[in-house]
Amino acid sequence: MSIISEKAVIVGLNVNDREGLDEIERLTYSAGAEVVKKFIQRRKRIDPAYYIGKGKAQEIASFSVQEGVNLIVFDADLTPAQQRNLEEIFNLKVIDRTRLILDIFAQRARTSEGKLQVELAQLTHLLPRLTGHGIMLSQLAGGIGTRGPGETKLEYDRRRIRKRINVLQKSIEKIRNRRAVQRRHRTFPLISLVGYTNAGKSTLMNTLTNAGVLVDNRPFATLDTTTRKIELPGHQEVLITDTVGFIRNLPHHLIAAFRATLEEIKEADLLLHIVDISSSQMEEEMEAVRNVLEELEVHLKPTITVFNKIDKSNSKEVLNRLLRNTPDSVGISALYGEGIPVLLEKISVFFSSLRRLVKFSFPYEVGIKYLPIFYERGEIYRKEFLNGKIIIEGKVDNEIAQKFAQYRI
Repeated sequence: MSIISEKAVIVGLNVNDREGLDEIERLTYSAGAEVVKKFIQRRKRIDPAYYIGKGKAQEIASFSVQEGVNLIVFDADLTPAQQRNLEEIFNLKVIDRTRLILDIFAQRARTSEGKLQVELAQLTHLLPRLTGHGIMLSQLAGGIGTRGPGETKLEYDRRRIRKRINVLQKSIEKIRNRRAVQRRHRTFPLISLVGYTNAGKSTLMNTLTNAGVLVDNRPFATLDTTTRKIELPGHQEVLITDTVGFIRNLPHHLIAAFRATLEEIKEADLLLHIVDISSSQMEEEMEAVRNVLEELEVHLKPTITVFNKIDKSNSKEVLNRLLRNTPDSVGISALYGEGIPVLLEKISVFFSSLRRLVKFSFPYEVGIKYLPIFYERGEIYRKEFLNGKIIIEGKVDNEIAQKFAQYRI
């Protein structure tokens, strides 16, 4: 699906202020459409048939005809019945919040892995919405086989989509298994950047690692995970990974489809929650990120809150208050590098706190083989060669201590 150069109308329900539709407007623009007008209706409850009132829908339909609108975007998830009913009134393409986000993801996905995950989410969303009105399945590869006797086009489309979903799930499961093997062989601690979309994660990634990650002032400018190594004060090396940005009411289909990617967060030793301090919706965005982390069951993981874009903040007092009230937090400008040394020191202190004093006695050939790991993952205070053995004394993290527990003395 592509909505590039389309003229769109945005529809919201029970929104208490205009700011509430600003995000869906940014998303619509990011997908490539021009927003002609935003309609807000206040109702006590959602209309089960049309989401908004039928009269309001007819008003929007009339406006759309007059202004040459060809796309209606709802800032909500519509039921299949609501979408069908609205399409009959508008006689235009109607998409809900989830489908809009999925379209943006489809545009941004660059790797084969990302494309698989987006396609799975799209088809999972599409399946219950098939109506038999000539839905095009051009995104599916491969030719059409022979239909069974008496099988309708709609039934065939559904069967074909289910088959494709099964293929995608198996492919993504292979990716998950491959990543699990890679993680088991990982020798460095892992940090994951998390945050609301457009909070500055990619900018921070570039500042810390010169990774060359695309930076764009649009939601979901980058999707594909990037991992790089950085050196902390004290010469400890760690891995840092950038993940897909979160958003309010992130579609469940997307979380499920991107679980292979998001598991990088689950495996992280430390999270950096990047927050755009210049956003007027900062607190709501922080809460949205916490909700996704809770859904991923990683909300209790050690976290440093990084208040980014302090160069855009007009109030030092606001920043100081946030730092006082938020444990383990720091203020930075990822773009200009301000506060980066403080952040790195805070990260270094965290990992140092996980280390413990140990003493090992290795057979010479074993010690020579694993000595580089101790330099990478710990601090060696004393090293001695004695009677065909290597004696190492220093500080290492718990994972290394447990891995070589049989050699401790």
